Amino acid sequence: MKAILQNFKTGEMTVADVPPPSLMSGGVLVRTVASLVSVGTERSVIELAKMNPVQKARARPDLVRKIFAKIGQDGLVSTVQSVLGRLSTPLPLGYSSAGIVEAVGAGVTDLAPGDRVACAGAGYANHAEVVCVPRNLVTPIPDGVPFQDAAFVTLGAIALHGVRQAELTLGESVVVIGLGLIGQLTVQLCAAQGCRVFGIDLDPAKVELAKSLGMDAGASGDAAQAVASFTRGRGADAVLITASTKSSGPITQAAELARDRARVVAVGDVGLDVPRRLYYDKEIDIRLSRSYGPGRYDPAYEEKGRDYPIGYVRWTENRNMEAFLDLLATGRVRIAPLITKRYAIENATEAYESILGGKDALIGVVLDYDPDKPQDSTIRLTPAVSRRVIAGEVRIGVVGAGNFAKSTLLPALKKVPGATIASVTTRSGISARTVADQFGAESATSDMTALIASPDIDAVLIATRHDTHADLVADALAHGKHVFVEKPLAVDAEGLQRVIAARTSAGADAAPIVLTGFNRRFSPLTQTLRKHLVGKPLAMTYRINAGAVPATSWVQDADAGGGRIVGELCHFIDTMQALCGADVVEVYASAVGDAARLPADPDNLTVQLRFADGSVGAIVYASDGSAEFPKERLEVFGGGVSAAIDNWRKLTVRGPGVRIDETCWLANAKGHAEEMAAFVAAVRSGISPIAFAAQVNVTKATFAVQTSLREGVPVAIDLSS
Repeated sequence: MKAILQNFKTGEMTVADVPPPSLMSGGVLVRTVASLVSVGTERSVIELAKMNPVQKARARPDLVRKIFAKIGQDGLVSTVQSVLGRLSTPLPLGYSSAGIVEAVGAGVTDLAPGDRVACAGAGYANHAEVVCVPRNLVTPIPDGVPFQDAAFVTLGAIALHGVRQAELTLGESVVVIGLGLIGQLTVQLCAAQGCRVFGIDLDPAKVELAKSLGMDAGASGDAAQAVASFTRGRGADAVLITASTKSSGPITQAAELARDRARVVAVGDVGLDVPRRLYYDKEIDIRLSRSYGPGRYDPAYEEKGRDYPIGYVRWTENRNMEAFLDLLATGRVRIAPLITKRYAIENATEAYESILGGKDALIGVVLDYDPDKPQDSTIRLTPAVSRRVIAGEVRIGVVGAGNFAKSTLLPALKKVPGATIASVTTRSGISARTVADQFGAESATSDMTALIASPDIDAVLIATRHDTHADLVADALAHGKHVFVEKPLAVDAEGLQRVIAARTSAGADAAPIVLTGFNRRFSPLTQTLRKHLVGKPLAMTYRINAGAVPATSWVQDADAGGGRIVGELCHFIDTMQALCGADVVEVYASAVGDAARLPADPDNLTVQLRFADGSVGAIVYASDGSAEFPKERLEVFGGGVSAAIDNWRKLTVRGPGVRIDETCWLANAKGHAEEMAAFVAAVRSGISPIAFAAQVNVTKATFAVQTSLREGVPVAIDLSS
């Protein structure tokens, strides 16, 4: 399919051929008929992308600080790889569209194929021939409303939420500062509310356009006297700022035009240096309008489809979208005069050249699509040929291609002799094409099932969200594929049992390799240390200054990420298991804080581990420490040997006849490269570097940590599979 992509590294904007997205649970697959180019917002994104590195750093100093902090933790090389990986990811442009439903995902019961719908959301309602959008960001289009008008739904909802924030009442005087697209819609909404509207913009043509759409009066220059006259000397009851500027001029101007105890609402992206005296003297109520209403930026609402009860939240973002389309249906808001130009999606570069050139006075630019055009789920990047027969070649299909896969796993895999990245699949399709190009894959697809079943694939590398791991591993095993799965192996006991059953069904003698991404055991520092741990049992301590992850992150979500205990603590349990060479037999965990107030899956805790050989381990996993402190320190004692690994950049060993000081200067040595090489070697030999039972043991241990936290007692690990 065609999609508009912005390369944030180079600034290049292209209309690319990419696989269409796959249908997700709770989502709606839509064939796009029209999408709206948000001239102001998209121009800002493109201009930022075209900046040189120094200019970008000045524009986003917050990101620069994060980069330097990461260099301190992970080293220069690892940080550069991560940053370049993010910069190479194309940004899909667009966030407001309309089209025809092609399919609905599990849980969507009120929409059906063939329905006309409007879609919203950056990353979802993109400028693309096919989009997959969560249900709460989709709303039916009323009869009589054309697709090109409905494509304004996101901007309309933004304007409508701003009006709601102003709490307007019939007959009030309202000033709208900035008459771009959102400003033009805001003017019409205020008029529909029964208010008297005065608009301000530097462009006289925009003032005249707003007047033709129902605005009572306006000005393109100094508006103070005109507003005073318009409000009968009282000042505006409310001022809505819909301009976009880094200057705080509109905030100051709003206070000057407002009456005593008026409301000022910042809808647009403007400077917010509030002049205290002006706002204090009039006791002005200043409010911010967050996008298109309650639910925005809430993953539970937008991604999981959990609606807010109407009795408590009347106007969610979806209900704002619905209300805006109703206003279009009744003619209270008119869109046709706001459409400046229309382009076919194939000619979208002309649209952006016009926007960036600034020669045309553009308000609304609409892109048109052919919803009947056939779409193939796979894009072949090299000529179709029969499978090549190369001695020792291992052909790998990549399932999921997030930043970690791009910056760490795939560069390491690409360097392994005889390893071929044959195909890449992602749900969005866009990242699949980008990563396939970057690593020389033969094809890109959004059909994960087809890739896993392909006879041209020997093994799959799974780097998707944690909740998908178990089912994807089981599916790959059912098709006889070797599997590398980035940790964890499963997020719950039921998923782990599905993996065990799938591997058992494959047959004990000929079962495919399963390797979970426990990379630290493959680190050169770990391998050196193991050579000197000749005495047993061991006493081990592992301190992880993990840092905070927002509660809204998918990693913290019990369904999507499994929580940090399952998703991250497994690393450290496995490292201890690798050092002592024995299974975990018992776990006891304690969380930091008041037990009555702890979250269901805390990420600030200590864990005591007992191993089958008598070794013991203590893990301190801290989420509320300083980011300036090193992230990890592992200490090991046994047989007269004492050793420490600091942040996977320095190994110190002391013992009888042993004195080792090994430092990695440019990058941490977490073992990812060695792990990829070991996986490819295992596929060739049929011998896994980690016994499957050991991987199951570590996974069970993470579940036991959760149980111990809930019950407050030590938990024994079942060593049977």
